[in-house]
This record gives sequence, C-alpha cells and structure tokens, in this order.
Amino acid sequence: MTRNVYIISGPCGVGKSTVTKGLARKLERAVLVEGDLISAMFVGEEQPAWEEKLSIVWQNLSSLTKNFLLNGYDVVIDYVVENELEWFCKELHQTRLDIILHYYVLRADPDALVERITKRGDTGMIPRSLELLHQLENKEENAPHLYDTTNKEPNVIIEEIANNITRYSS
Repeated sequence: MTRNVYIISGPCGVGKSTVTKGLARKLERAVLVEGDLISAMFVGEEQPAWEEKLSIVWQNLSSLTKNFLLNGYDVVIDYVVENELEWFCKELHQTRLDIILHYYVLRADPDALVERITKRGDTGMIPRSLELLHQLENKEENAPHLYDTTNKEPNVIIEEIANNITRYSS
C-alpha cells in the first residue's frame, strides 16, 4: 500500500502549524510530527552546537517517520527544510516502501508575515522569518514547491494539499 509523507516547510508566521494540524486531522490514518517539539527536547544546561542539534532533530524526524510508515500511517511533518530534503528522501528510500513525498514550502508576502507574527506577539521572530522567507524562496530546488498563503484561508490550503494539487515524488 502506498503511504504518504507530507513535509510542510516555510518561515515563521506562514501557517505551517495551522496547515499541518488541519491536514493531519483530514487524512484517514495519519500522524503529525513537529520538528520544533523534537528540538525542544534538549533541556539540559549544556546544549549542542546548532548544526549538531539540527542533525539530531533530522535523524529523529527520519526515525519517527519510518516507524510510523512501517506501521501503516501517513506522516505530516511540520519543520523548516533548509538543506535536508535530499538526505531525507534517501533515508525514506531505504524503507523500500511505496512512498509518495509531498513537499510544500509555504510562503507569504513579507507584509503579511510581519502582520501575522505581530498578532501572535512574537515580534522578535520577524527578522528570522523574513530572512528564511528570502532564503527558501531563492533556493532553486524549492521553486516548484512554493505555495503562496498570502490571501488564502487555512482550510483552502489544507484542501488543496490533501487533494494533491502538486507533488514531489521521491
């Protein structure tokens, strides 16, 4: 049986959490894996360097995803993908399962991001969000996967993703 993995990436304020939660609820047999929750598991006084922490988070995302797939679940991942997509695809390929990887990089106009983040009271995140927006939008491999959320309601985005409007096959 074909299993689906949905990776929803994008900067802070673009709607990743709302979309991934709604998408996971809409799918018949699915789990939601939030990369930020894995990252937050590091609680000790001594923290690894950012690159090491990121590597460990992605290793855990891979392990959890493979485990859920092997147990018959579709997986929705909420996390920013910077340079990890190719590695992640190779990891999934090792399962020898029939997997369709759906990859979306959510984006919104800078003014919309600033407004959304300000509403949440997270104004300290604005510079990082705008930097990530620029970085993700200008990555050539992301071009076919960009999805503009600026003037769309979350339920419309969820519906379009669930109905496989676009897809990236691993």
